[in-house]
Amino acid sequence: MLSKIAAAAALLLAFPLTTAPASAHGARVAPLSLGQAVQLLPSGDESRDGYQRSSFKHWVDADRDSCNTRAEVLIAESRSEPAIEAGCKVTAGEWYSYYDGVTLTAPGGLDIDHMVPLAEAWDSGASAWTPARRQAYANDLDADRSLVAVTARSNRSKADQDPADWQPPLADARCTYATDWVATKLRWQLAVDDRERSALTELAASCGQETVDYQTAP
Repeated sequence: MLSKIAAAAALLLAFPLTTAPASAHGARVAPLSLGQAVQLLPSGDESRDGYQRSSFKHWVDADRDSCNTRAEVLIAESRSEPAIEAGCKVTAGEWYSYYDGVTLTAPGGLDIDHMVPLAEAWDSGASAWTPARRQAYANDLDADRSLVAVTARSNRSKADQDPADWQPPLADARCTYATDWVATKLRWQLAVDDRERSALTELAASCGQETVDYQTAP
């Protein structure tokens, strides 16, 4: 009997699990390799029928501290103490746009990018959400990967494209980008289509050190 148990244990070590157990909303999932995380993404066909950007209300002041979501991200991501005027108007700081490796000190040159664009989220499952859940997604300050301050030029180049059609111009940023993308989709249980999964799988193959951890959205 003991020999059978030992053999089973050895088999498990030889073939590690490639899927994570289902988790309740708000639960944190243990880190996975990027390749494993890509395989956990649900599959689905994408449809943009009925999409309007206004379906995702942003930027809001969810905690009513006078700082809306854009300001909150600018404050959190500034590498120096940001200058903030009345009404939580951020006027200066230091931000590194990791998509293109550019550092800015004036917030006017920055966009707050939804890691998975609103239109892509709609295509991937958010069309079935309630307005309240779409608002929560569009203003997600509870996960560092969901929103990122980047140059307006790089954000507008990305637009609503997924990694099959757009990746950061800075090659060194692409593994981080793929990790952030996958973590965001897993957090919100958004689907991927075949082209998207193929692009992410290819990226994962060259990003051996990247791991994905995420907390499922409430």
